[in-house]
Amino acid sequence: PAAMGGKRKGGRQGGNKGKRGRTDLSEDGSEAGGATEQAVDLEIADAVAAKEAAEEAAKAGAQDADGDAKEDDAPPDPYLLADAAYIQKDTRWRNKQRTLVFASRGVTARFRHLCEDIRKMLPHHKAEPKFEKRSKLYEINEICELKSCNNVIFFEARKLKDLYMWMGRVPSGPSIKFQVLNIHTTREVRLAGNCLLGSRPLLYFDKPFSDISYLKIMKTLFTQAFGTPRNHPKSKPFHDHIMAFYWLDGKVWFRHYQISPETQADNSDPERQQLTEIGPRFVLEPIRMLAGSFCGQTLYASDAYMSPTALRVHARNMLKNPYIAKKKSAEKRMKTIIKNMAPEDPTEEASSDAAAALRTRPLLRSSSCVSPPPDAPARKPPRQLSSRGAPRRRARRPCKGPPLIPFAGRVDRPASASRQRWHAVS
Repeated sequence: PAAMGGKRKGGRQGGNKGKRGRTDLSEDGSEAGGATEQAVDLEIADAVAAKEAAEEAAKAGAQDADGDAKEDDAPPDPYLLADAAYIQKDTRWRNKQRTLVFASRGVTARFRHLCEDIRKMLPHHKAEPKFEKRSKLYEINEICELKSCNNVIFFEARKLKDLYMWMGRVPSGPSIKFQVLNIHTTREVRLAGNCLLGSRPLLYFDKPFSDISYLKIMKTLFTQAFGTPRNHPKSKPFHDHIMAFYWLDGKVWFRHYQISPETQADNSDPERQQLTEIGPRFVLEPIRMLAGSFCGQTLYASDAYMSPTALRVHARNMLKNPYIAKKKSAEKRMKTIIKNMAPEDPTEEASSDAAAALRTRPLLRSSSCVSPPPDAPARKPPRQLSSRGAPRRRARRPCKGPPLIPFAGRVDRPASASRQRWHAVS
């Protein structure tokens, strides 16, 4: 037992020695791992610091280069526009203008194409089916309210030949009625200009639109109806076409042009741009301006306006004028002749009575009491009758003389035998 106990004791001691040895090894390993981690962290920190230093140096060099380039190429900003808050970009749609563009029933193909061209020019438009002729014009306000539109362009056709355009602000007004003249659609004129579909147009107005009172109101309505608002969802942020409104001869002349640079290098130079007409083109003659939307007090009425029906009646009367002038001239000439006739001479009364007696003398036309003159031709023998009692027909002989030429005037022919005998008797 002592030996066994000794062995057990020795084994227990040996075991303790083994545990102590393992503990020493673990402490040495942990120390070695900590040193390795510290070395890796130091290397990573040095690499990051070197990278940041290189980036800072590159940025500083780029800023120096940009500063030198700006100083050499572009002038400084004297008005500090880059820091101005009122010209910063705003991506929100604030000016919410919507224009309802539609026509009435009875429009022709040309009128319908003009309506489609105006819709293509206005990305902020809204369409509507044709408006019934029997409906009242103030019902358009309800349609605009359902479509959430605050502007309206309405084409009204009459007699398949006349076109009127209503343009107004809904629902408060004002509204203007135009007659559309000289219509040329985009497909008809086939011009060389072109622009991006949905781009925002520039609006140009002639000088009278800033001087005359009713033209100022007209300019405001054109701006609200034709001007595409900024940041509209269906618009594109480009300005590559311009709509021009000119006041001439009491009418508004509309033209549509493309804006393009003269060369590729002049893309950003506003002084070196050229205009190419796109179409459509038409003329608007103002008729009446109302204070409300399709109703209200008359603010302006054109004195020189004549309806198409009145113009057609005037044209027909002008065609009758040559005949009327001819009849009046003949009547005037007859009055002059009667006025300038000389009075009757009493000494010519006897001669006039003798002439009247000669005119009323009976004429002797019977051949029984008057012998024919010696040079009178002999009478033709009576025609022979056939067995049935009808006169026989003679065969036609070809004409040997020259062909007869028809003559519309009067030809003096020699007197016949009976006329000669009458003259001889009288």
